[in-house]
Amino acid sequence: MIHARGLTRRFTVKRETVEAVRGIDLDVEAGRLVAVLGPNGAGKSTTLRMLTTLLPPTSGSATVAGRDIVADPAGVRARIGYVGQKNGAGENFRVRDELVTQGRCYGLTRAAADRRADEMLDLLELRPLAARKPGTLSGGQRRRLDIALGLVHRPGLLFLDEPTTGLDPQSRADVWEHILRLRAEYGTTILLTTHYLEEADAMAERVVVIDHGRIIADGTAARLKNDLAGDRVTVTVHDAADTARAAAVAARIAAPDGVSAEGVTVRLRVPRADAALPEYLRALEAARVKAATAETSRPTLDDVFLALTGRTLREGDGEGAAA
Repeated sequence: MIHARGLTRRFTVKRETVEAVRGIDLDVEAGRLVAVLGPNGAGKSTTLRMLTTLLPPTSGSATVAGRDIVADPAGVRARIGYVGQKNGAGENFRVRDELVTQGRCYGLTRAAADRRADEMLDLLELRPLAARKPGTLSGGQRRRLDIALGLVHRPGLLFLDEPTTGLDPQSRADVWEHILRLRAEYGTTILLTTHYLEEADAMAERVVVIDHGRIIADGTAARLKNDLAGDRVTVTVHDAADTARAAAVAARIAAPDGVSAEGVTVRLRVPRADAALPEYLRALEAARVKAATAETSRPTLDDVFLALTGRTLREGDGEGAAA
């Protein structure tokens, strides 16, 4: 569905060349839901804009939905849906009219555009809002309308750029419910960017992490967390004099360079915390070190980014000019 090789995009800023995207290689199979993560300025949105033909690549190549993004941009656009970060509907026409007009712009007959508009109103639960103007809708309702506009011509591939940014938790959950429903009903391939790590973790079948214009990790959320971050075991001891012995015992169990100690607290990075904790407590007992508290925790995608770059995704939110 998407095959990109060496996609690069350079900008000139104050006579200096800035590489927003540096040789992206990406393949996305049909029917997948793929989330692209990275701090602001990492190159996420620039990559999407190239794949959707809104920006020409400086170098590299890509085919999207079977069409070359440079040689046949019109063919790409006819076969994809794109929902940008800003609202796509106008302010002066009714919701249903916006959908019909969008369908007509994609070459549908009036009758076909009417049918598709009605399907989208039902699929995204916009029927009660059909006669209202977009400017009167809530943020969550407008995002559902944006998604409907991106789907009205029934594309097999949908690009969503930060689809839930700025929404309250209930509206975000509502938008995700509809995204997952359209996948279930139509088998739509979805490539989206998001800075909500918990969304990517829970919803995406595959996570691609971009930093400084390059892909630095690619896989399922579970595999990335297990391979790159690992579970955490945290144990405190009663006496700081026991910390060094507890850390030495931990080094026999934890991943390489996976032990840290501070005060009376020892932290271990391990493949499976549920199995490692009993083993560690038994080893401490054998070493005559008494644990005061013990707990386990699962890693997050932010932990993955920290392991890869030495900083968190949250810390990078203010960096860069091109997203």
